[in-house]
Amino acid sequence: MSKFFDYLKTRTFRKNLIIAAISITAFLLIIFYSLGFYTHHGEGMPVPKLKGLTVERAIELLEAGGLRYQINDSVYLIDKAPGIVVEQDPDPNTNVKANRTIYLIITRDAPNIKFPDIAGKTYLEVRSILNNYQLKIGDTSYVSDVARDVIISSSFGGNTITKGQQVPKGSKIDLILGDGLGASEVDIPNLLGLNLSEARLSLLGSSLVLGQVTYEGAVRDSVSARIIRQFPAISDTLSKVSIGTQIDVVLGN
Repeated sequence: MSKFFDYLKTRTFRKNLIIAAISITAFLLIIFYSLGFYTHHGEGMPVPKLKGLTVERAIELLEAGGLRYQINDSVYLIDKAPGIVVEQDPDPNTNVKANRTIYLIITRDAPNIKFPDIAGKTYLEVRSILNNYQLKIGDTSYVSDVARDVIISSSFGGNTITKGQQVPKGSKIDLILGDGLGASEVDIPNLLGLNLSEARLSLLGSSLVLGQVTYEGAVRDSVSARIIRQFPAISDTLSKVSIGTQIDVVLGN
């Protein structure tokens, strides 16, 4: 053992140690620069930003840059149209070599769901139900009905939709609600051709009131005179009035 330690102190050992260190360093440097030369270290191109683009536009950019692509997955996002790039790998501006494959995740069409039961429920209830099903409220309109803000019917794409039917998630549902005036409105009766007594009975049956009575022309017998005009009259835009409304009439021979 003493001879080994004596050898470590000799000039020959130090010389061999220095030669070995230089040789190892030179070898490592050669390997490093050789790999850099072989792999074209530092050369390449930045990956374009593809997020938010349509998949067709993203493919155009990648092919123009000599890059490949692969659609790795697709996801549904309620606020994005199908066919939009939402993720990419590598990230934008990453330096890559030609022919490198860029992996994409794009949005897909909305899946279908069963439409919930909303008939007869209030608008506030339905708004919460549709939100839970990831559906949106479209147009709302009102019809005469005793129940105020209660769903009378619902439609999608112009067609009536009911519980259990398939509808794409994220769709807009149009609603028809009651205006709460159904119990206070009645149909306007047609009084034309009736005499005054008959008109009074008809109005009484409709919970309406006879208003101003006027005559047109020379009326010799008011009992036999017939109603030739009434106000308000039945029209395409007016068919109902509130209970207790006065109806004016004009009688003639």
